[in-house]
Amino acid sequence: MVKKMVTKKKRKRKTGLNTKAKKKEAVARAVVRKGTGKIKINKRDLSLFEPKYLKDFIEEPLKILPDLAKEVDIEVNVKGGGFMGQASSARSTIAKSLALYSKDEKVKKALLAYDRLLLVDDVRRVESKKPLGTKARKKKQKSKR
Repeated sequence: MVKKMVTKKKRKRKTGLNTKAKKKEAVARAVVRKGTGKIKINKRDLSLFEPKYLKDFIEEPLKILPDLAKEVDIEVNVKGGGFMGQASSARSTIAKSLALYSKDEKVKKALLAYDRLLLVDDVRRVESKKPLGTKARKKKQKSKR
């Protein structure tokens, strides 16, 4: 019996500028390239996003820099975490990609003035559970008698 060699196909890396953002367990990676203003998150168009408040939340960096947003295409891939952590990390990586694409200090200052979390990742993580407790810090109540 002859064994066939199975070779894995290498995934092509998307060309353009790559950025990454994290919030809790959610990790978002974005590729920005010259285009017509299309924003896709996990291969879905941003205009199809539901609920509306999440869509508006993710679009905030695009509303701060509307002229720059119209000249680039951004493709975001988000994994892990919950829906709000994913939305926050997607929003942050879109802002980072716009700042990286423009290479202008005024763009960075405008984003930082609006919200610092657009360009700086949130380093807080969930604390691990400890023994004798139901959560990280909560403990079983001690009996006095």
